[in-house]
Amino acid sequence: MPTIPPPGAPLPGNDLHRHRQVAESFGVDAERYDRTRPRYPDAMVDRIVAACPGPGVLDVGCGTGIEARQFQAAGCEVLGVEPDARMADFARRGGVEVEVATFEAWDPAGRMFDAVVAGTAWHWVDPVAGAAKAARVLRPGGRLAAFWHVFQLPPGVAEAFAAVYRRVVPDSPFVFQEKGSALEGYQALFARAADGIREVGGFGDPEQWRFDWECHYTRDAWLDQLPTSGALTRLPQDRLAEVLEGAGAAVDAMGGGFTMPYTTVAVTAARTGAA
Repeated sequence: MPTIPPPGAPLPGNDLHRHRQVAESFGVDAERYDRTRPRYPDAMVDRIVAACPGPGVLDVGCGTGIEARQFQAAGCEVLGVEPDARMADFARRGGVEVEVATFEAWDPAGRMFDAVVAGTAWHWVDPVAGAAKAARVLRPGGRLAAFWHVFQLPPGVAEAFAAVYRRVVPDSPFVFQEKGSALEGYQALFARAADGIREVGGFGDPEQWRFDWECHYTRDAWLDQLPTSGALTRLPQDRLAEVLEGAGAAVDAMGGGFTMPYTTVAVTAARTGAA
C-alpha cells in the first residue's frame, strides 16, 4: 500500500506509475509503515464488500497488508499482489497470501475475483493497463475499487513542512502546496483513475464514494509516520533528520499535537459482463 506525497501535496504529473524507484522504496522500514499508516474506514470496507457478488478479493499493491487484513476481518478471502518483496514478506507474516509482481506483469493464471481493490496504490499502476487487467480477472458484477486517504494539515504545520522540504531537498520532484483544499488537489488523480476505467470499457460508470473522519496526532506519532511518505523514503538520514526537525518544531508550536481531518475517497465501478 504505497503512499503518495504528504498531505497538501499535489501529485507530480500524470505518470506516477513510471516512478518505480519510489513505488518500490516503501519496504525500507515495513514495520514502521504498518505501525503508523492509518487504516481505512470500516464503513468503506463494508460498503465495498456489500457491493460484490462474493468474498474473493484481489488487493493490488497490498503493501504490508493493512487493507487486506481489514477485508479479511470482514469475511473476505484476500490475495495480495505487491512489487516490493520486503512489504510482501511482512504481509505474509500477518496472514495475507501475497504474490510478488507489479499488477501489470502479474499472471492471474485463470483465477477470477469478486473485487479488485487498491489502497493508496492505484497511482503506481498504469490506469488503462490496470483497469484492463482488473476487467480480465473480475467476475460479472465484481467491483474495482481504488481508494486513497486525503488529509489536510493545519496551515502552520503545512507551511513549515513545505518550507523545510524546499530548503533541504530543493531538487525533489515532489511539490508541496501550503494552502488550498487537498481534496481539490487530488481530483486530478481520481479523474485519471476513472478515465482509465472508462477507456477500457466493460464497467459501469465510475463513482466516487467519500468517507470523512479525523485523527489526533501527537508530535511523536506524526514524526513516526512521516518517514513512510513517498517523498521521504529515499532521503539520506541527515536530510531526513533535518526535515523531521522542522516538522517537529511546527507541531511543538501548536502545543505538541493536532487533529487531522481525513477524507477517504474510493473510485469504484462494477464489472458489467464477460470480457
